[in-house]
Amino acid sequence: MTRRRIIIMGAAGRDFHNFNLVYRDNEDFEVVAFTATQIPDIEGRKYPAELAGKLYSGGIPIHAEEDLPSLIKDHKVDDVVFSYSDVPHEYVMHVASHVIASGANFVMLGGEATMVKSTKPVVAVCAVRTGCGKSQTTRRVSEILQAGGLKVAAVRHPMPYGDLVAQRVQRFASVDDLKRYDCTIEEMEEYEPHIVRGNVIYAGVDYEAILRQAEEEADIILWDGGNNDLPFYKPDLHITVADPLRPGHEVAYHPGETNLLMSDVIVINKLDSADPDDVTDLRISIRDNNPKAVIIEAASPIAVEDPALILGKKALVIEDGPTLTHGEMAYGAGIVAAEKFGATEVVDPRPWTVGTITDTFTKYPDIGPLLPAMGYGEQQIRDLEATIAATDCEVVIIGTPIDLRRIMRIDKPSVRVTYDLQEIGHPNLEDVLKRFLADR
Repeated sequence: MTRRRIIIMGAAGRDFHNFNLVYRDNEDFEVVAFTATQIPDIEGRKYPAELAGKLYSGGIPIHAEEDLPSLIKDHKVDDVVFSYSDVPHEYVMHVASHVIASGANFVMLGGEATMVKSTKPVVAVCAVRTGCGKSQTTRRVSEILQAGGLKVAAVRHPMPYGDLVAQRVQRFASVDDLKRYDCTIEEMEEYEPHIVRGNVIYAGVDYEAILRQAEEEADIILWDGGNNDLPFYKPDLHITVADPLRPGHEVAYHPGETNLLMSDVIVINKLDSADPDDVTDLRISIRDNNPKAVIIEAASPIAVEDPALILGKKALVIEDGPTLTHGEMAYGAGIVAAEKFGATEVVDPRPWTVGTITDTFTKYPDIGPLLPAMGYGEQQIRDLEATIAATDCEVVIIGTPIDLRRIMRIDKPSVRVTYDLQEIGHPNLEDVLKRFLADR
């Protein structure tokens, strides 16, 4: 029988997971290539033979997404499988149109085919968009579960930007592990908050192998989703965070809308900074689309270590990179702190950007007068450090989930902004989790 020829479109995460679950060792299919977007320097590499299974002794090449039409033609491809997230529905269909026009079928895999079943209860925390506040929600869920005497293993959505074989299964239990695995800034932002709270967190490439190892040391698995993707594990309780600062996005992006439709619990975050009319519109949208979901209202109030350093100063504000770039947020906690504590000016860093940071502003021209904390590799971290050093400002406001001063030199007065989830009224996450645990 002729094997169907497949290309998987991705961004070094969901694409590899879909391959591992559906296509690896499946003799009905031949995956001829991955295409990559969003992740710097991923194209030109291979998904290694050590991970690809018995059918791919030479590994699988990874190409730039712009090569897709020629790849379809050259390899006589039958199906192109779309496998990345946090993109507008309109964008998905434009991609589908180009794939179909090039002669292939456009395929999207469903949740049932790509969610691994655990032997332990799974609580999944996802979002409708990048930057909704999923990370602080996950931290709050973990805190409640630990307070209930449960041993929690958090498993983070993949960010495999380095040696894929070495990253097959990663276990982080100390800050030293971040250095041992040569983590990027984006990885550290997600892993470190769990570690400093005493959690073990797993990540990597092969998520079934990761799950089986995590099950050995945990009472409960906490899926820490990313990029508004669907859970990789079949959730027993599915929590999704929605953002009233971007009303309408909950039904306009893939696969965030699917999370909205599937969820048992939906957290409306950022009530402390959202327009009340937008909160009302979001609540109506949730009720129209998922009337059975429990709605929890919450805020993410900020704390600043030394607000007096901000008052009357020209401030350079550094925010979480993915939130500003493909998350399309115009501001984050750093801007809130600058306004709240009296900065005279938020300095636009673009005249002073260096190297890959300049490239980031070119690729994402709608970023405002903010500096995204990009750090996919050592060079990008050094470029970020040089940009901060060159910028004409009096104080640096660090609004990222980790303290950048731990990994780079900032020779200017600086303050760190932190934020945690604060539920408002009832039901809250503790109510929901107590009921969930009692039922199990």
